[in-house]
Amino acid sequence: MNKNIKDMTTGGTMGHIIRFTLPLLLGNIFQQLYNMVDSVIVGNFVGKNSLAAVGTCGSINFFFFSLALGLSVGIGIIVSQYFGAKDEARVRATIANSVYVLISAGLVVSILAYALCPAVLRLLKTPDHIIGESITYMRTSCFGIIFVTLYNGVASILRALGDSKTPLYFLILSSITNVILDLIFVLTFGWGVFGVAFATVISQMISAIVSILYAYRKIPYFRLTKEHLKPDKRIIRMSFKLGIPIALQNSMIAVSMMVLQGIVNSFGDTVMAAYTIVSRIEQIVQQPYSSLSMAITNYSGQNIGANKVDRVRKGFRQSILVALIFSMVLIPIAYLFGETIVGFFVKDPEVIHIGMKALRINSLCYFGLGMIYVPRAVLNGCGDTLFAMINGFTEVVCRIGYSNIFTRIPRIGYWGIWITTGFTWVTTAIICIIRYLSGRWKTKKLVSNS
Repeated sequence: MNKNIKDMTTGGTMGHIIRFTLPLLLGNIFQQLYNMVDSVIVGNFVGKNSLAAVGTCGSINFFFFSLALGLSVGIGIIVSQYFGAKDEARVRATIANSVYVLISAGLVVSILAYALCPAVLRLLKTPDHIIGESITYMRTSCFGIIFVTLYNGVASILRALGDSKTPLYFLILSSITNVILDLIFVLTFGWGVFGVAFATVISQMISAIVSILYAYRKIPYFRLTKEHLKPDKRIIRMSFKLGIPIALQNSMIAVSMMVLQGIVNSFGDTVMAAYTIVSRIEQIVQQPYSSLSMAITNYSGQNIGANKVDRVRKGFRQSILVALIFSMVLIPIAYLFGETIVGFFVKDPEVIHIGMKALRINSLCYFGLGMIYVPRAVLNGCGDTLFAMINGFTEVVCRIGYSNIFTRIPRIGYWGIWITTGFTWVTTAIICIIRYLSGRWKTKKLVSNS
């Protein structure tokens, strides 16, 4: 068996969580470099309007990508529970059937995204002078959805087996490729926003191909025969049962982000550029919490599969401590270095000023953000993914409601955009904690140990 595969149903809880989280954190940071590098290169070498064009696609990209990626998470949860229950035959069967689920989802979402993106951009009131570049960026990005889906499917399965290191190597490779191609396509070929989108698609394709080849050669569970590849309706149904609520959660969050983007767009190019930059920075800020979330999801999945409820509770408590530490580290960084960080993206003084203050506003609610990720991860890992839709609906209501209240207060104005974000995090965190404390997750186990 590959040495990176880890059984997390025995041994120290904190050790498992930290060792699992750190490679995920590095990998997620490298993954965010896709968008970060796009923004830095576009902001410095193409222009503020092009940066706004790329930024306005962020929430739309998240919406379409999340439809496919939710299924990857669902498949990973099934694998983790079967692995924890020591049912190797069902682990293989789940991996085999994930092929049908992921490819079909990736293709359908790609076609929908390509066809609908102009209408969605207009619905968001994207200014006429940047909508052409926005459509170019979005439609080019659509060709990468199938590769992102396949890569995340393989990565989700590897993590379910306790291996968080290997996906990191794939992301490092694709991130370096992305940086190099960005520079070539923009600086040498002058392809602008098309160039940065095309570079990302190629990088995503490389990560998908390399991850599939590695898994086949190194992980015995991926060496499938024709017998394994026979469709199993129960596993396919279970994959959709788990994955669709998570996909809908992410899609609803994306819808709320698109509504917020529409409000941002109404304040003009300067606020749009500042919002784009802060969003890119906060994608990095969220990575410690996101990485911890993936760790605790797989840890909880393996342990609930092994009927070790007490270890799940212990993992939850210790993960809260880790989230608190992350938050205490990130707040002073936002206050002390916010101006420098924003200035890395753009040279416009007004954009830098707005971005710096926005970072400071949101940093005060970072622990609330962490307390969304931790309980939600436990619930998902134990199979309580239906709550994910409630969670997504909460974020929709909060973002739409708070933004329409705060941005209309004259003395607050566009600062209400970032106040909305902080209030949304805190409100959603409270709902997640209440669900965890209800204890319903204990009865949501998917697999049988009999």
